[in-house]
Amino acid sequence: MGRFVNTGKRAFQVALNSEIYVDKTGLIEQINKVLDTSDSYICNSRQRRFGKSITANMLTAYYSKGCDSEAMFSGLAIGQAKDFKQHLNKYDVIHMDVQWFLSNAGDADDVVFYITKNILEELQMLYPEQIGDGNLTLPDALSRIKASTGQKFIVIIDEWDVLIRDESANKKVQEDYINFLRGMFKGTEPTKYIQLAYLTGILPIKREKTESALNNFDEYTMLDAQELAPYIGFTENEVKELCKKYNRDFEQVKRWYDGYLLEEEQVYNPKAVVSLMMKGKYKSYWSDTGSYKVIVPLINMDFDGLKTAIIEMLSGTSVKVETSSFENDTSSLTCKDDVLTYLIHLGYLGYEQEKEMAFIPNEEIRQELGKAVKFCIYSETRI
Repeated sequence: MGRFVNTGKRAFQVALNSEIYVDKTGLIEQINKVLDTSDSYICNSRQRRFGKSITANMLTAYYSKGCDSEAMFSGLAIGQAKDFKQHLNKYDVIHMDVQWFLSNAGDADDVVFYITKNILEELQMLYPEQIGDGNLTLPDALSRIKASTGQKFIVIIDEWDVLIRDESANKKVQEDYINFLRGMFKGTEPTKYIQLAYLTGILPIKREKTESALNNFDEYTMLDAQELAPYIGFTENEVKELCKKYNRDFEQVKRWYDGYLLEEEQVYNPKAVVSLMMKGKYKSYWSDTGSYKVIVPLINMDFDGLKTAIIEMLSGTSVKVETSSFENDTSSLTCKDDVLTYLIHLGYLGYEQEKEMAFIPNEEIRQELGKAVKFCIYSETRI
């Protein structure tokens, strides 16, 4: 069992040990349907604190050859599926947390090298004959292993977009990283060694001109979650059950933390709901994990009356948004619609897909956006 290859079930066990765990293993059954097909390239993006990392850990625990997790999953929803054991602990799983690699690489320019070096070292221990002295690219190593052993890989990348968000001004870092992902996943050769590629983060895959940089991926987003809508975040029925268990006022919970409309599902932020259930206090838990000040520069851009649009939404109205111009990065924001679309992905706005309207989803977010607007206005008066 390695740090990045076949890491096992320990990380997911931490989630199961928590007082509140909501079973999302139905996602595994959905993914099992597309393994080793052209649909097995998935990017599932959601706002922060929506359970993305727990989901990545869950997939690793289920598929990894590095552990025996039958007992862990047998009592959960996936344990009742007909194909439960067909894919259980059958694959070499590579699990990367790009935020961790960025924090430990020393410099953003070295992240791709650091990822490659660490994963090759572990693959070399598992497949010494195929890797040799390790002087290979990661895609080449996976290709050689598949050709020699028949073994295909599941690759799970958490915080896939952190370099796109945090290094938005560093074009070289972004280009190197996107080229690394292309080498891993695009073209004919990767179809031979990839059983599943699962990327998760806040942003969808970066677009170049009008096309995704990884156009073989199916994307599930805050704008269009499709059939994966119920599996990240808490659904309304799940929240109702928690309210019964912890004797909380469902209507109050709904007013404070509901409002993300994904397909037909009303989806709640799990972090906020769990905090409310445990602490019993209706307040904004958003500020516990991030500051509203990160969006102040976005509001201050004031493209096409952006600030006015946000103030209108604070009063309870919805605003039309054209989401197609947003290139899924933070360095190419050129109009009000780009900023509003970015705020939807960040979770500061809800989105009604059929009407193409943005709105403030709940009281928690209303308070955070209100603080941001007040800060902008206060800053203007001091100039």
